[in-house]
Amino acid sequence: MQFTETMAAVEAILFVSGDPVNVEALAHSMNLTTGEMENVLTDMARSYVEDGRGVRLNRSGAEAYLSVDPARAPRVETFLQPLKKQPLTQAVMETLSVIAYRQPATRAEIEAVRGVKCDYSVQLLLKRGLIEEAGQRETLGRPMEYRTTDKFLVHFGMESLDQLPDMNAMTVSEEPPAEERPRGPFEE
Repeated sequence: MQFTETMAAVEAILFVSGDPVNVEALAHSMNLTTGEMENVLTDMARSYVEDGRGVRLNRSGAEAYLSVDPARAPRVETFLQPLKKQPLTQAVMETLSVIAYRQPATRAEIEAVRGVKCDYSVQLLLKRGLIEEAGQRETLGRPMEYRTTDKFLVHFGMESLDQLPDMNAMTVSEEPPAEERPRGPFEE
């Protein structure tokens, strides 16, 4: 598929913006209908994949944005973070999982699921940009709610939360001893 002049202009706008751009506003700025813009975005997304490009066109509701191709993310992270980052611990991954599946979630809800305090894990996830504050719940004490971010989606190579594994399809099995089980992507 040939990358058209319109696609190049949309790519430039999305690149310079750095944030998700409303598709209707993008169409208006290009003198296109929303339907025509949807076709351009679909063709762009397909072109990025077919050409093996280092970026992907993603959609979030009525917005479009560019992100790093998940296959290229490790090289980008290596370039941007020359010092090796510590992998996420099991406790932090558990906290992140609770937030991802129950969002928005409060600390009390996370702690109820995990059975332990989660202050450190929440602070680390906020610092790394994998979660964000989602407002305060309208209940006694007005606790802060947390949700995952677009950086979470990029980090795990997803375009939407719909791509999370189905919790109902997961089974709990006895974990083999550490020396017998394969290492995960966040373990050393």
